[in-house]
Amino acid sequence: MRVKYNRVSTHIQSGNRFEADTEKYDLTLLDKISGTVKFKDRPQAKILIDYIQKGIVKEVVVEELSRLGRHTGDCISTLEWLDDKEINVVVRNLGVESRPNGKKNPIWSILSATLSSVYSLEISSIKERTSIGRQVFLQKGGVLGRKIGSTLSDRDFIEKPKSKKILEYLEKGWTLREIAKQVDASTKTVMKVKTTATKLQMI
Repeated sequence: MRVKYNRVSTHIQSGNRFEADTEKYDLTLLDKISGTVKFKDRPQAKILIDYIQKGIVKEVVVEELSRLGRHTGDCISTLEWLDDKEINVVVRNLGVESRPNGKKNPIWSILSATLSSVYSLEISSIKERTSIGRQVFLQKGGVLGRKIGSTLSDRDFIEKPKSKKILEYLEKGWTLREIAKQVDASTKTVMKVKTTATKLQMI
């Protein structure tokens, strides 16, 4: 079974290039979901994984490696799993296959090793930047950790942009649930704004 898989962002991409592919496949799967979602957690990818587990998939075709995982770590993990299942992975934009004749492609091993190296460098770079940022913050007199005893005054709370927006809807007579949904807040927050505004005699 030959399967074409792709992932596009629901709001940014349409998947037209995927649909324009004229090659023959036994199954085409398109996930319209954020790239931050891991491969194994995507709806269409789960279908593919199920078929692979059943041993009926021989080849998976993708437009580019990033379709399998937006983050290098996730991509590597997915590629290793596919390799363990002896699936031939075809990456169209690179023109490479992992197992073109049933045997592992030497170039694929180099590609995987390069990806692993890039991932290691990404992790090291992130850790280094985080460490440097922390040191600079401390040198400038910053204190790490949550401030003990810090509170927000009623006036400061009601002056926050979201509180002001909630207040506008309260004055219009909207219900707590309607406001919470409109401003993407909890009903508890809306209630707090109402209570605070009443205390300050604003409504």
